Amino acid sequence: MPDITSEQVAHLANLARIALTPEEIEKLTGELSQIVDSVAKVAEVATPDVPATSHPVPLGNVTRPDVVGPTLTQEQALSGAPDSDGERFRVTAILGEEQ
Repeated sequence: MPDITSEQVAHLANLARIALTPEEIEKLTGELSQIVDSVAKVAEVATPDVPATSHPVPLGNVTRPDVVGPTLTQEQALSGAPDSDGERFRVTAILGEEQ
């Protein structure tokens, strides 16, 4: 794979409308060359018999199945409430006016 040149980096920066100093162009030229070399090395290893991976550890769903279980009755739920109207919890208004 051909090396990336300073002229290519300057051209790409111009296309992206990014103002770069000559020092930044030189630094990015080296960094982009390293990236291209690294991708080339991975491409050498990535053969059809090697499965693609997106994560180094297999991921699995860790949630439990949604199963209906025992629930509280309305009376049991309201028994510990500081205030209720017999059917619902009663709380003070937080918007400054009664809803």
